[in-house]
Amino acid sequence: MEASSSGGLVQNGRVDDDAASGSGENGSRSRKSQLKRSVGGKAKKAKMARMFRPRQPNYTIQQGEDMLLYITNASSQFESLFWTHRSKKVSKAKSLKNQKKKPKPKLEKKPAKEEEEDKFSEHQLESGDSWGQHLPEEVLVNIFQMVVVQDGAVPFLSRVGRVCRLWNAAASSLILWRKVTVGHCWIQPGKSQLEKTTNKIKETVTWLAQNRFSQLRDFTLCHWTKNVDFTLEAVSKFCPHLHSIHLSYCKGLTASGLNSLGMHSRSLQRINLQHSEFQVEGLVEYLEEQGKQIKQMLFTRSHKNDKVLAAITRGCCPDLELLEVNKKLESKDTELSVCFQSLQKACPKLKIFRMLNIQIQHKPMRKRDESEAGFPLLDEFCIANTEYSYMTDQVLLDILFGSTKLRVLDLRGSTRITTSGLAQLPCPKLECLFWGQYFTKNLGFTSVKKNLHLLMEKWGQTLQQLDITNQPFTDADLEVALSFLPQVGEADTLLSLNLSGTRITPQALRPVLERMASLNYLNLSSCRNLPRGVKKIYRSREEICELLDDLH
Repeated sequence: MEASSSGGLVQNGRVDDDAASGSGENGSRSRKSQLKRSVGGKAKKAKMARMFRPRQPNYTIQQGEDMLLYITNASSQFESLFWTHRSKKVSKAKSLKNQKKKPKPKLEKKPAKEEEEDKFSEHQLESGDSWGQHLPEEVLVNIFQMVVVQDGAVPFLSRVGRVCRLWNAAASSLILWRKVTVGHCWIQPGKSQLEKTTNKIKETVTWLAQNRFSQLRDFTLCHWTKNVDFTLEAVSKFCPHLHSIHLSYCKGLTASGLNSLGMHSRSLQRINLQHSEFQVEGLVEYLEEQGKQIKQMLFTRSHKNDKVLAAITRGCCPDLELLEVNKKLESKDTELSVCFQSLQKACPKLKIFRMLNIQIQHKPMRKRDESEAGFPLLDEFCIANTEYSYMTDQVLLDILFGSTKLRVLDLRGSTRITTSGLAQLPCPKLECLFWGQYFTKNLGFTSVKKNLHLLMEKWGQTLQQLDITNQPFTDADLEVALSFLPQVGEADTLLSLNLSGTRITPQALRPVLERMASLNYLNLSSCRNLPRGVKKIYRSREEICELLDDLH
């Protein structure tokens, strides 16, 4: 019994041990499952909390007096509105297997410019600023045309062409590129232009000439010291309608560039080389071959380029309508000999003649034939200067004897011209007379002038601008002439009157201000016979009316 009982106890003990061990394993498993449930429940709760987190609105609403204001939040448009779960960590071996099994599809990468345009358009659509993308292209072209007229085509069109595709198409309209002015490429002081920069400039000029300048008419270069010939060659080759070339403060124009203009630019009529350095022989050769098509010629005078004027006087430009010659302010070459009789024969269609700050030495003429017509179409004659003049009444009459259509006469600085000489001119409809003395050298030694009323009798009905600055007329002569001015005609035509430095008196000035209602500019500076507070410039009709009240 004992053995059996002991054996049974042993067996029972074993059984009890196994049961005990089995019951221990089940307990540990139940604890682990409980821990997993608790951890999983917390994770699910946190996940649900993140998934159902309220969205942050990209707008704000404010209440006004009679409306609700809906205001977009610009800073929120790039923020994500929903929570995205983190990707599970995968071992490197599994990731390599997945890559071998499922190769990733190749995505076509857009160019950087297209990505920027897409982002910009999305930003516009979200912010409500997409009005520029919905305008018709014709409307944009008209808007750009207004800006081009005021500010020029470059760099405006190049900049707006980068906004979007619609603006690029509008800015590429060839109508907008008919008049172009290109400034110089800025270089740091003390350094020369790099070869890389030079090549880039040439590439840009060539691209513009090929893609934008097919309807170009007026082309201007400013302050270019290099690549002038290359630019003119490119422009002349691709611009068949080129009408005008203007080089302002440029250097390096040679016969190569001028020959290219002669070969390709058959419509060129205007050449402006003022304040620019050019090869004189090349320009003379061009005028001898292609001068028949040139109608306007402008250049700066120096002792080197007197050959240009000589070529024009020989008859190289028979259809010339405008001739303008000036000089540099620091230049000492002020005197120039001109044979006007030869110029009249060479350029019978001349309409505008200007020589600024140049002392003209008139070459003696032979006796004038009856068949000579002078300048029958001349509209403007200007020989203004600030130093001295050799022009006399007889020389002026020999030049303008056939100019019956003259409207503008500029004789500033011509101290030897008299009123009687002006009264003999054969131009009955003169509109602008500029006869002021604008220099102080020998100003006090000029002789007293008289008979100003002769000019008022001759041109009082048509005169619109009168300038007699510092002319030594007496106060009595001025009073007679100005009192005669309002009586010469019914038409009120005088718009500008410059009496600076004269001996005008309040008695002589008052009737002019009362009757000339169209007068909107009056210069009374340095008039010693006028009271204090009156001697100044009046630039509107309102100011002139106030002056009239003060004179009363």
